[in-house]
Amino acid sequence: MEKAGRGRFWLAVALGLVALAILLSLGTWQVQRLKWKEDLLATIDQRMHSPPVSLEQAERLFRESGDVDYVPVSVSGSFAHEGERHFLATWKGQSGFYIYTPLKLEDGRFLLVNRGFVPYGMKEASSRPAGQVQGTLTVSGLARNPLAGKPSSIVPDNDPGKNVFYWKDRDAMAASAGLPSGYTLVPFFLDADATPNPGGWPAGGVTIVDLPNNHLEYAVTWYGLAAALAGVLLFSLAGRRKHREHDGNGEQSRP
Repeated sequence: MEKAGRGRFWLAVALGLVALAILLSLGTWQVQRLKWKEDLLATIDQRMHSPPVSLEQAERLFRESGDVDYVPVSVSGSFAHEGERHFLATWKGQSGFYIYTPLKLEDGRFLLVNRGFVPYGMKEASSRPAGQVQGTLTVSGLARNPLAGKPSSIVPDNDPGKNVFYWKDRDAMAASAGLPSGYTLVPFFLDADATPNPGGWPAGGVTIVDLPNNHLEYAVTWYGLAAALAGVLLFSLAGRRKHREHDGNGEQSRP
């Protein structure tokens, strides 16, 4: 019976050591994530406060690194308003849509531009004719990477037939926009800045840069749990040793 008790004790200790190793590894992983997140936030801040680059420079960066997120870009072209796509969104507490409109460039290619937000009741372009600017113009804003795929299974599927998009599927947006056959698309998006549009809509400058950075708190939590578990294990081992010493002394004192 005593042998079985010892076996259970050492099994519990072994499991505790495994759990301790897991907690320490989770804490270390969060420290690594903290460094990654701090570097990412520093890169975003540096990019957003840099002078705008040309579309050609942004494309070169994208080809080399696959990442142009938040790079300021200035580009000229004319909007193909008939092809605007509607991305379900909220802005300043209002429900509505981000208006993604193909911008036809001088070389004949198209760039999908997030012109900004319109309230839900202004989804149709006919409700905001003043904002349907014509002719060649210059658009400045932040480049945004395309998504590799649907970000989550809980996100609804896009409905191109109703012109409602729940995630930024660049290819599906372009394919449903009625662009000319054989069109070429710039491989990333552009979020227009807050330069006012005629009539006030769409309202530009809607890019959200709000990346949570809670990795330090997570690391402290995991390391704290590891410290608590280590304390329990040490207390248990000390109690076990004390118990054995007591039993040994008791046996020695017997006549």
